Amino acid sequence: MRGGSFRAGLALAVSISPAAAQFDVYDNPSVLSLPTTLRATVRVPVTTTPEGPADTLTALYPRLAACWRPPADLEAAAITARFALRRDGSLQGTPRITFTRVPSRRRDALVAETLSSLARCTPARLTAGLGGAVAGRPIALRFVYPGPNQGDRP
Repeated sequence: MRGGSFRAGLALAVSISPAAAQFDVYDNPSVLSLPTTLRATVRVPVTTTPEGPADTLTALYPRLAACWRPPADLEAAAITARFALRRDGSLQGTPRITFTRVPSRRRDALVAETLSSLARCTPARLTAGLGGAVAGRPIALRFVYPGPNQGDRP
């Protein structure tokens, strides 16, 4: 009998003690941090993209870059766009350009092409699992263009 009343008393103490069930954000600093940015570099223009919905990050990044085309008279260049996707693969908000490596006279054309290519390539076809994993997380996608005459050179 005594054991039964002890368990009942313990259950009562836990159920009426709200402090035991509360979570303090200062005990866990990761709650205060922003989501980890997903980062990738894609060499553009992308020549082949897999069929069907993307089910991994490795399959997603080339699909997001598949619509990118070099602006006229563009030499070697690199640009990074930061954006987020919704669960259905559509853009969440407006992408931001965070980095460019291009002559200043070609910067505006490169930025415009990169932003419009993301708009053309979205909504990206995603599996439900990948859509849930990337939804709302920042993505920093770096587009690297080796130049018109570089062929397969890195």
